[in-house]
Amino acid sequence: MEALIHLQNRVLRMIASGEPLERTATHLCIEAEKLAPGLICSILTVDAHGLLHPLAVPSLPDDYLAALEGLQSGPEAGSCGTAAYLRTEVVVADIRTDKRWAKFKHLVLPLGLRACWSSPILNAQGIPIGVFAFYYRECRGPTEFERQMVTHSLPLCVIAIESHRRVEDHQRQAFTDALTGLPNRAAFDAALASLPCDMPDAWALLVIDLDNLKTVNDTFGHGTGDCLLQNASRRISGAVHPDQTFRLGGDEFAVILKSADGLRDLNRTAERIVDALARPAACGGHEVIPRATIGGAVLSPGERTAERVRQNADFALYHAKETSRGGFVRYWPGIGTKIIHRLNAIREVDAALQEGRIEVYYQPVVLLDTREVVGLEALCRMRVGENIVPAADFHEATTDVHTAVKLTTRMMSLVAADVRMWLDLGIPFQHVGINVTSADMHGNIMQVLEAAFEAQAVPLKHVILEVTESVYMGRGDRIVQDTIEALRAKGLRVALDDFGTGFASLTHLLTVPTDIIKIDKSFVDRLAADDASAAIIEGLIRIATRLDIRVVAEGIETEDQAHRLHALGCTLGQGYFFSRAMDRQATTGLLMRNARQLRTSHSLR
Repeated sequence: MEALIHLQNRVLRMIASGEPLERTATHLCIEAEKLAPGLICSILTVDAHGLLHPLAVPSLPDDYLAALEGLQSGPEAGSCGTAAYLRTEVVVADIRTDKRWAKFKHLVLPLGLRACWSSPILNAQGIPIGVFAFYYRECRGPTEFERQMVTHSLPLCVIAIESHRRVEDHQRQAFTDALTGLPNRAAFDAALASLPCDMPDAWALLVIDLDNLKTVNDTFGHGTGDCLLQNASRRISGAVHPDQTFRLGGDEFAVILKSADGLRDLNRTAERIVDALARPAACGGHEVIPRATIGGAVLSPGERTAERVRQNADFALYHAKETSRGGFVRYWPGIGTKIIHRLNAIREVDAALQEGRIEVYYQPVVLLDTREVVGLEALCRMRVGENIVPAADFHEATTDVHTAVKLTTRMMSLVAADVRMWLDLGIPFQHVGINVTSADMHGNIMQVLEAAFEAQAVPLKHVILEVTESVYMGRGDRIVQDTIEALRAKGLRVALDDFGTGFASLTHLLTVPTDIIKIDKSFVDRLAADDASAAIIEGLIRIATRLDIRVVAEGIETEDQAHRLHALGCTLGQGYFFSRAMDRQATTGLLMRNARQLRTSHSLR
């Protein structure tokens, strides 16, 4: 009995220390065979389908284990299969004459085995999760000591197997996407890290973005969007089988191609995915069609890491989204230069956002006759060491939707806090212009605005949204116009920024809700030498006046430009001639000095 207690304690220590299940079970078998010389011990597991799987059978040959693997438990499946099926111990004193061994005696008799005693390993619910067995070389049943061994061993097996399965379940959950059942990003990272990089063309990677998930979520709700993702995951998996598909999160999927069929023609493989996705899917009473853009890269000579192939596939995807949305682009070496610059800009801005290095600077809007400050434009800046980097230097980062939205959210928060401070100082502050992107106008700009300014108790009447022509009249302009109309209903005003550089025409002013037009610097630069610019500006001012739209001239750099603009009827301007963009402290000083001169009669509202 003391030996059994000692064995039990050693096995428990192995389980507690996280030893692999197979090693723990094998140790238990070997020690049991030492305590009862002449017998052979085995431990099998039983899966949810009742199939047997050898776990620890240290004293039997591999061909016998192979015969046991996947054996269906049942009344004629030997001692172990019968014990699992009946959930009770089975003693076979003579294998040669027992019908339960009829199909398997040819495997054990040549090994000199003549009898077997099998005990089911049952969990707390009485469900078989394994079988513990002793084989004998003579025709007999178990001794009392052997029964004591099994009595001590069965609970140990339950603890070991269930502990292992809990770990497996946890790992499975950690590496499985709950919505689609596909391996998740963590599983993808692990799979990618294990890929060999010593044989060019041995594998390839496809990265896939669903183009219309956000639209489906916004239009029909997230339940329909989840259904879209589930349909897409099944179709992508089916199109590339037997290669593995992963859901990386959101609308992103990836496929690691290793099969000869998948690698033979990367374009054709991507085409199969696009074709599979193109069928309508019934989701929550709606019919939606998953649409995807795909980028791909093959392990090429000279590629030393899987991460480099992943980066190349990302490059191809970015390029596809910009040039071939809804199609496939395969990576080639020249694709990376521009995209690397863009990705670096995104990474730098994301880091600056996380580290609080995104700041707001302000450039005043002044009356051209008196030079009084009547408003401000908020300009995004990034602090890099001791330097302040203007937005133009990291503009490419704003082509990424997520980065653009995060930047705008940060700017809104900073501006709202500054306006609150100026109002608390008693400055008769009027308005500040904030630039917004296409991503903002197609996103949740209303919620971002309200969250930022309501948190500081700043009325939205102090805010002017500055939107460029490309955002205003680009793709989805109806969405933008609807959003702007909703914002104006909340008390905001909207400025059409950089007027004259895009494809807007004067006729758009009749249909587009606009409160302010900001004439682009390119017109102001040509005032001295180009009478056509003067004529355009003068005509625009007259039309805007009739439509009750204010006009601001941007980029004024000389006294002569300011004088000419005023002579043409322009009353408001901004530019380096009056002031460069200033930080919060300098802007506060400027507003304090001009506090008595601010006149609401010249507001941009």
